[in-house]
Amino acid sequence: MKLGLTLEQLGQELVCQSEVKQDYLVSSDKMRMETYGGLPILRVLDSAGGDCMEPLELNSTAHRQLGGYLRIPAHYYERMLKERPELLAYNVNSWLSRAQEVKLLRTLDGTARAMLSNRYWCVDHLELLQASVPVIGNMLGVSVVSCGLTETHMYIKAVSERLQDEVVPGDAVQYGISITNSEVGMGAITIQPLLYRLICTNGMVVGEHLGTGVRRVHKGTQLILPGGFCAYNSPGISHNRQFVEQFQEALKEAIQGEKFGELMERMRLATQAVIQAQDLTLLLQKIGSVFGLREVEQDCVLNHLLASQDMTLYGLANAVTRYAQDVASYDRATQLEAVGYDLMTMPRR
Repeated sequence: MKLGLTLEQLGQELVCQSEVKQDYLVSSDKMRMETYGGLPILRVLDSAGGDCMEPLELNSTAHRQLGGYLRIPAHYYERMLKERPELLAYNVNSWLSRAQEVKLLRTLDGTARAMLSNRYWCVDHLELLQASVPVIGNMLGVSVVSCGLTETHMYIKAVSERLQDEVVPGDAVQYGISITNSEVGMGAITIQPLLYRLICTNGMVVGEHLGTGVRRVHKGTQLILPGGFCAYNSPGISHNRQFVEQFQEALKEAIQGEKFGELMERMRLATQAVIQAQDLTLLLQKIGSVFGLREVEQDCVLNHLLASQDMTLYGLANAVTRYAQDVASYDRATQLEAVGYDLMTMPRR
């Protein structure tokens, strides 16, 4: 499993972020893109053409969502952003001027980080962390082993030393859970089973819920904008006790690991599935096309597979999750941990 932040470090960073975050409701026709120093900035204008707030830089998520909202093809948007930012501003402004929809603009320290529907339900990372910690802390033998905080997601990964078994003699695995959330519209609130291999600290996120966990999308009631612009302060989940209680109960249930035995059996079956391929490079290419492994990732996975000398489906899955520890992006590492499970449990012919 990729080492990220400790639980304490995650909490500290989220507190710092909470002090420089602000949300706004904005009519889309009041937004305008301009270039400054060759870089696009976003302005929010009042009826007289003045600025309602300081101009904002845009991060990659906000750019992607703005392009998607205006139906500008992603590859063309990216090319204009890199090569002709003034042309991008012209295109964006042409389409924004024709739209009159209320958007939720989420900012962080002077940067636009998301442009979302006015039905988006804000559940911030800090609130979810505060709802999770009491549950995890009261579970005997459960500890947080890794946390991640990226532009798009928060991750909390915990394992239970009381739920441990061996796939084969000497290869122990602990059961755990992975909690994820996105504040910027890039994913739901989820709780997923997690398998933690002690011999090499590989993590494997179970892609299917197996009847446990939760998945709650960020969809709420429509937010009304009285005018063209206003600051918005989300009431937060502290005002939604029903959700908090449901989330905490689901968390307790997930940590119990009722499906751990079934997961272990799947892993043991994978140890018996010998890879029947003379050309491993070609095999990785085929697997890569199905599971979204890039060419450079295929080469790295192959190196780990050869180093392990475990030419089974189990060995191949572990080569993927081992490579996940090497990548710089915590988002991508977690995706690869899920790929490892999906690969291990794929139908065999």
